[in-house]
Amino acid sequence: MKQIIYIIGSLLIIGCFVSFGFAEEKPADLPKVQLETSLGNIIIELNATAAPKTVKNFLSYVNDGFYNNTIFHRVIKGFMIQGGGFLKNMQQKSAKATITNEADNGLQNLRGTISMARTNAPHSASSQFFINTVNNSSLDFTAKTGRGWGYCVFGKVIDGMDVVDAIEKQPTIVKSHYRDVPVTPVIIKNAVVINSLKTKPGPNINKIEKKPEKK
Repeated sequence: MKQIIYIIGSLLIIGCFVSFGFAEEKPADLPKVQLETSLGNIIIELNATAAPKTVKNFLSYVNDGFYNNTIFHRVIKGFMIQGGGFLKNMQQKSAKATITNEADNGLQNLRGTISMARTNAPHSASSQFFINTVNNSSLDFTAKTGRGWGYCVFGKVIDGMDVVDAIEKQPTIVKSHYRDVPVTPVIIKNAVVINSLKTKPGPNINKIEKKPEKK
């Protein structure tokens, strides 16, 4: 009888935690950011549980208006689209301090995910990010070594993958010594935190060995 009472009491305690908001975070509760681009809107759901420092950093740039009027300055078909650091005249914006690489969070660089761009130094990411247009397993974390750190996934596109695909298809040129720059600038007009319904991008199993690099 005591065991039965104990079990019932435990279930009641668990129920209270759920009622008061201590339950596992639901998709509807995850922060979402809309990128209003010159080719359409992209909505990104951020995973603050898996990548708390990265999400906090990204949201700080969004809330500061840093991404407004920047461009997707590096676009490679069958790989990814990269932005978050340049204006359309290829002037680079001054970013904040670099952050710790959280690529060892178990998230993979699948089609539709958003990750942090960086230099060859593992912990050098700041403002620039990229959206994978294919499954890029070569960018995933494998070990805490120079080559093994990989690129931190911190969210995914839940609406607007058609816009991402349209950006990926833009013809590119070499501009101001930078390669893979869209001929017609793809501008992020505005980046803002919003709420949105959850959807999922379609699968893609293509692979590529190129690396996103922060300019």
